[in-house]
Amino acid sequence: MIETMRIATISDAGAVTELTRMAYAKWVPVIGREPLPMKADHAAFIQDNRVDLLFSGAVLAALVETIQRKDDILIENVAVAPRFQKRGYGRKMVAHAEQLAVQAGLNVVRLYTNSLFEVNLRLYAS
Repeated sequence: MIETMRIATISDAGAVTELTRMAYAKWVPVIGREPLPMKADHAAFIQDNRVDLLFSGAVLAALVETIQRKDDILIENVAVAPRFQKRGYGRKMVAHAEQLAVQAGLNVVRLYTNSLFEVNLRLYAS
């Protein structure tokens, strides 16, 4: 399947919200509540920041929401649709954010996650 990437537009807000909710649903029982990305206003984020979408064929597979700040790029959200997990798409989206930092002349990419998301912690550490 051909993979393509593009920057989200406001018309993508519903798809960004849906993918994020699906990707984070597995964490609700772990932490006892919806993770913050499930509650976010993705339309407002798209208007104010950058969201990059990764498609497998015509299907939205993954995304990364980033904020360019003075000294770094902050990854606000990395989400991979459940059916596309375990294919390296999360890693690909983090690498994309790192490339955005390089293009902006920045040396630092930051990311915050819940300490109970052990699988994610291992991914980000690697």
